Amino acid sequence: MRSIAEVRVAITAPGQPFEMDEIDVRGVRTRVWKHGPGTLRDVLEGSLAHGDAPFLVYGDERTSFAAHHARVAVFARRLIERYGIGKGDRVAIAMRNYPEWPVVFFAAAVAGAVVVPLNAWWSAAELEYGLRDSGARLLVADAERARRLAPALPGLGVPVIVVRGGGPPVPGTEAFGDVLGEVPGGAALPAVPLDPEDDATIFYTSGTTGRAKGALGTHRNIAGTPFNLAYGTLSAGVRAGRPLAELMAPGPRVTLLSVPFFHVTGCHSVLVGSAVQGGTVVLMHKWDAGRALELIERERVTAFGGVPSMAWQVLTHPRFGEHDTSSLTGVSYGGAPAPPALVDTIGDRLPERVPGNGYGLTETSSVTTYNSGANYLERPGSVGPPVAVCDVRVVGAAGEDLPDGEVGELLIRGPNVIKGYWNRPEATGRAFEGGWFRSGDLARVDADGFVYIVDRAKDMLIRGGENVYCAEVEAALYEHPAVLDCAVIGVPHQVLGEEVGAVVRLRPGAAATPAALREFLAGRIASFKVPAHLWFREGELPRNPGGKLLKTRLRAELLG
Repeated sequence: MRSIAEVRVAITAPGQPFEMDEIDVRGVRTRVWKHGPGTLRDVLEGSLAHGDAPFLVYGDERTSFAAHHARVAVFARRLIERYGIGKGDRVAIAMRNYPEWPVVFFAAAVAGAVVVPLNAWWSAAELEYGLRDSGARLLVADAERARRLAPALPGLGVPVIVVRGGGPPVPGTEAFGDVLGEVPGGAALPAVPLDPEDDATIFYTSGTTGRAKGALGTHRNIAGTPFNLAYGTLSAGVRAGRPLAELMAPGPRVTLLSVPFFHVTGCHSVLVGSAVQGGTVVLMHKWDAGRALELIERERVTAFGGVPSMAWQVLTHPRFGEHDTSSLTGVSYGGAPAPPALVDTIGDRLPERVPGNGYGLTETSSVTTYNSGANYLERPGSVGPPVAVCDVRVVGAAGEDLPDGEVGELLIRGPNVIKGYWNRPEATGRAFEGGWFRSGDLARVDADGFVYIVDRAKDMLIRGGENVYCAEVEAALYEHPAVLDCAVIGVPHQVLGEEVGAVVRLRPGAAATPAALREFLAGRIASFKVPAHLWFREGELPRNPGGKLLKTRLRAELLG
């Protein structure tokens, strides 16, 4: 195969689809996609070219690109004319993955507002925190979230528009349908000038520890994500010997959305990516692997993924063989370490399909590196090389650059890196410097530029002076046929400092003992990495809406 560098030169050359410009972004020389959209208005206007093709599918509801554009145009005008929303004002969204979510998102963005997607799983207190922290001037929520917030609404003094209101209306709120009113075909967007560096979103970080921080993203951050993802996928195909024109040929693109819109994967990679590519997004009321299989068959889904645990659940579902999954062309995932054994499972269940594993964070607007196709099969333990507009570095404790293969903190630079944290100058100063974002993730980069995420720095164990990376132990556990899910945590030890502990959920009908699992692991990882403590759990392991394990909660439950 050709090298990563050779492919990059070939497909980013002048006149090529992934041609780049170098411009000044916040005082840093930055590579950007020459032919990519600069703002979310550009994305939305470009999507009109797909006309009556289906954009959103929810149950029996189908919304075309043209109909979606018209609804966005009308609602954007309502925001400006009825609620006085101006450039820079914050508009919050708190709802499930309903078709109204994209309408509100794009409408607020093209009106010049900053969209604040709140975590729909949050408690009333957390939702109130997000509204107050962001200074939101308006909230659009579904009935469930509106009822949850009802006691706090009078004190917040924020207008609330309710989507899909079931049951008695929440006092002081308005119905989305009443606000939207009649939607004439061909409605024009309001004439609000937008710049790629204008503030566009405040996505709250997962908040697995402490208060969630608002990540302030720009139009450029978001609008460039579809090109980042496309580059990661197509460059791997070119490296394997396929012509770029063949890889870019039009074809059905139907994505089953298995993660929330209020996370950057769901919003930037899937929603905005589908708007750019003319793809269909199939929505689910909530995640269910069995229902996912039904939708893959019914809607002829071409791509699904989410986080690795979701891919596992679908591929190992007892009814997998009963459903027609022939439409699938690939399975992609990110947001959590993926065990290499998942590649083998994809190969067994979906032969000839393209696996993909991406890496990114809220602060990098989703995709930073991407490992796809032949690249992934060659290096299943990697998250791939950085996309062409991004740079990565691995540094030591003193900030020094480390040589290839050594583990250190991963730093990221590119047009996808956000401005900083909303109203958190100290946190911004610690995490962002000279265009570089300190990820907090431990990683290494090989001689060919492939990135390997070793672990979150805070999840690394130190047992008797030896570093133990949780992801490595978890990957080994996933190779056991009885293991459905697992999490590795540190257990305090008076002498060693910490010992390795593992929480394991077995597959239905499977059996395994602690001794059997330890014996299995002994042949795969060093003895000091084998868990000294093993807990079996019947229910699901705690995860946030993005699918990341809540290890802080696990430690509290198990260790107090």
